[in-house]
Parts: sequence; structure tokens; C-alpha cells
Amino acid sequence: MPKMKTNRAAAKRFKVTAKGGIKSANAYTSHRFHGKTKKQRRNLRGTRMMNDTTLKTYRSLLQK
Repeated sequence: MPKMKTNRAAAKRFKVTAKGGIKSANAYTSHRFHGKTKKQRRNLRGTRMMNDTTLKTYRSLLQK
């Protein structure tokens, strides 16, 4: 059976940590900031860890 290919779109957006978690950038950060508070905008900066619900799905996409 052939090897499973990594989904290249997912590989560009997500990084797997040493313990197996997945880091990604936050959503809702590209436009329409006038509707968000300063606190919301500040908290959307940087990266976040993916929640357990979607972790299994994205692990299969990033499998090498």
C-alpha cells in the first residue's frame, strides 16, 4: 500500500508540536476590526493550540 500524502494546504497553515498538539493562527483577524474590541484584537494575535475535537481530523491531514 502506498504512503499517505501530507495535505500541503494544511501543512502550510498548521505546525505539530513536540508533544503532538497542533498550533495554528487565530481566525477572524483579516478585516472588520471596527466591530471588535481592543481586548478581542489583542487576544487574536499570535497562535493558539487546536482543541481536542478537531485534533484527530487534522492529524490525519498532516501525517507524513
